[in-house]
Amino acid sequence: MPSSVAELVDLLELELIEDNLFRGKQPKTELQRVFGGQVAAHALVAATQTVADTYVVHSLHSYFLRPGDTAVPIVYDVENLRDGRSFATRRVLARQHGHPIFAMTLNFQIPEEGLEHQDVMPDVPAPELCPSLGDIFTERNHDSDEWDREWAALDVRYAGNSRPGGELSAEFEPARARLWIRVNGELPDSALQHTAAFTYASDMTLLGATLVPHRVFISSPQVQAASLDHTIWFHRPFRADEWWLYDQHSPSASGGRGLTFARVFTRDGRLVASVAQEGLIRIRS
Repeated sequence: MPSSVAELVDLLELELIEDNLFRGKQPKTELQRVFGGQVAAHALVAATQTVADTYVVHSLHSYFLRPGDTAVPIVYDVENLRDGRSFATRRVLARQHGHPIFAMTLNFQIPEEGLEHQDVMPDVPAPELCPSLGDIFTERNHDSDEWDREWAALDVRYAGNSRPGGELSAEFEPARARLWIRVNGELPDSALQHTAAFTYASDMTLLGATLVPHRVFISSPQVQAASLDHTIWFHRPFRADEWWLYDQHSPSASGGRGLTFARVFTRDGRLVASVAQEGLIRIRS
């Protein structure tokens, strides 16, 4: 996985093969399958390159169909479903070894003025006062290099959860987790770069929230975890290299699956995105 901002920026660049057909490179990784955020970010970049610059993505809905092979490039086929006066729609199919591994539908809109309201940002400690998720990961897994090898392009800080004995009340919401996240360095001043980097990072911690009440962690060999679907609604523009709060809440887990919703706030309290994901959280016997 990218261990620096430069490597992340390079990873998010796609090769144009033919009209509406793109190829994404693979980073060096020890993961057994392609990270879902990488495929989602690539699909977003591919689709965005097929719409006029006047359109901005406002939502994406995706399904993870098969595990991705980390040794083989992924091909992204973009289908133009509609170009309207206000909205445009694209569908992306990612393929490896002749099979679809991921599907995404995206809607774009020409920005316009309209009614506005938003939730109030919760009261949380500042990111500088929160421990690094890398330090927590290292302490839990006894591997001081693994985080840096795979996730050093992101700066992630733990801001509390509702695990028994945790910082947040579990009376009405037993599964809530909060994290501060930013790209660990400065990104170019490109809206697509920031949207793609956020999409990449958005898949990183959601399934962990579904396990908060259950005294088990996502990195445990006891857990078989995988993203099944992933949705993002983009409300307002923001920079992925500045702190954003990932306020995650899992309302339900059942049947070996867990569902998480997340609100994304900038440090100054703007609600800039909402995310939803269902994933496999199967406990191995």
